Order: sequence, then structure tokens, then C-alpha cells
Amino acid sequence: MKRVMPKLIVLLVLGLFFTTGLSAKMIRIGEHQIVAHPALDNDSKGFKAALEEEGFIEGKNVTFDRQNAQGEQPNCAIIARKFVDDKVDLIHAISTPNAQATAKITKNIPVVFSSVTDPVKTGIVPKMGKTGTNITGVSDRWPIALQCEMYQDFMPHVKRWGTIYNPGDINVTFHIKEMKETLEGMGAKLIEAHISSSSEVMQAAQSLVGRVDAIHITSDNTAVSAFEALVKVCNENNIPLFAGDRDSVPRGAIAAYGLDYFLVGYTAGKMAARILKGEDPGNVPAGMAAGYSLWLNLKAAQEQDAKLPQTLLEKAADKVWDERGNVVKGK
Repeated sequence: MKRVMPKLIVLLVLGLFFTTGLSAKMIRIGEHQIVAHPALDNDSKGFKAALEEEGFIEGKNVTFDRQNAQGEQPNCAIIARKFVDDKVDLIHAISTPNAQATAKITKNIPVVFSSVTDPVKTGIVPKMGKTGTNITGVSDRWPIALQCEMYQDFMPHVKRWGTIYNPGDINVTFHIKEMKETLEGMGAKLIEAHISSSSEVMQAAQSLVGRVDAIHITSDNTAVSAFEALVKVCNENNIPLFAGDRDSVPRGAIAAYGLDYFLVGYTAGKMAARILKGEDPGNVPAGMAAGYSLWLNLKAAQEQDAKLPQTLLEKAADKVWDERGNVVKGK
């Protein structure tokens, strides 16, 4: 017995050591987005929250390498290559340029995309649902026609709608095409101002003064990243401003009927957790984001001298800011 007990103790200690070592293995996640603005930042927060619910906690068993392309599409490929060279365990690609670059650079590392308008047409995945590749994720394709119709109801006299976007971002071109077709079908027209960087947003907004009756910004990350400059021009020139992402409403848009980007990232995070637990990413179905709601900013409407129909104000918006900028409905 005296000889057996020490050996048994040694085996138990070694077993505990190796078990602890395996459970303490750090998972490395590379996450990158095209630019910083509230919607994409909330996507990242939702992704992290979902992983935490599944037991993947930053600093405990997960490390994040978070990168920002600063609005420069060539940086997306540089960041994706860095993740591959670093041999991360999973990549979270937020926005179309990041997901496209990642899809081209790696066919082996699991990739979960989010905040991508059309992942099939942009070549990120061959199909929605089970992709059969190393990539899955969440599309945030917006209800463009419904947004245009709703905003036209807000401003029934408007016939000239303006928009600002970066034509080099394929993510937004689908939305612009649908906006144009919808507005023309309602007897209105879309007047475009093009930009290539966020520093050009104010000048682009100024170029629309006198040419448009209202402005509607769709899923253009370049324009949204400098939204305050756009708001300034609209406030100074009484141009009603509408957006497609809800996070632009507290920043100065009158209204937005859109997605909760925290939930977009949260959905992507749940997908990532399944992959990290052993599922093949090609068998985790890529899908569409859901859960649209209307946010309304009466202070912005007042500052832009927009007269909103009373019947519309009586409708149940999900979240409302009053003329003083206080939230009077919703959380």
C-alpha cells in the first residue's frame, strides 16, 4: 500500500494538471470592422455578450484582437492577413468590406460575418442557410422600400430626396438602387452626393443645400461615421434628415425604422459559440437579421423645422425623444 499510494497521488496530480491546462486554453478571436460608429460598435458589443452567455469570457478563456480599418478598404485585407498569420481560432468580420477580404484570404479559419447587406451577391458565401464553407453569419439587409414609404408619409410634400454615400462601397449600392426605384415609383426622385472618406461628408451635405427637400442616409458606413457633420448642415439649413439605422436618431436624425445592431451582433455571437463548441461553420446556417422598430426624435424635427403629421405622432413609435432631447418612450 505504501508504494501504491504515492503513485496514485502523482497520477491524480498529473491528471488535475493536464485537465486544468486544457480547460484554461485561450481561444483567440480576431474581430474587425470597416469604421467606428454606434451601429457597428453595438454589433461588436452584442457579439461579445452572446459569447459570454455561452461561457466564452474575455480575459478568462477568450482573447480578442479588435481592429478598425478606419474607413479604408485596403486595410481590411491587411487586417485579415494579420489574423491568418496570427493563427486565430475564429474571425468576426463586421461589414461587407471586412467579410469580403477575409473570405478571399482564408478558407480554413472559421469566419462569422455580421452587418453585411448581401453576402451572396458580394461573393462572401455561395448561398444563405448552410453554406458548406468556413463562413457563416448574419445579413442586415434593410427594408429599403418600407423605409422610403414611411419617411415619405412623414414628409408628404417632399419630391426631392437627397442621399450621401461612398460608391466604392458595394454594401450600399444595392440599397441606393432600391431607394431610387422606390422613390421614382412614388413620384419623387433621388439626388446623390458621392464621397470617398468621412472628411468629405460636410462638403457633400452642403452641396445638397437648395437641391433637395429632405435627406435619407442609408447603409453607408462612411457617411454614418461623420453623421454629426451632416446633422449640422441640416440643422442650419432646415433640411429634414432621416436614417436607416436607429443609432443615428439620438445623433440627430428625425427618425429611423431599422434594426437593433446589438441583436445583429448577438445573433452572430451565438453562431460563433456553436462553432467554438465544435460545429462545422458550413453547417451553421447563415441568415437574415430580424426585429425592426421605429425611433423618433422630436428635437431633431424641431431643429430642422420639419412639420410632422399629428396622425403620425400618435402612432406607436418604439422609442421617442421629446423636444428637449429626453427619452419619453421606450428604453
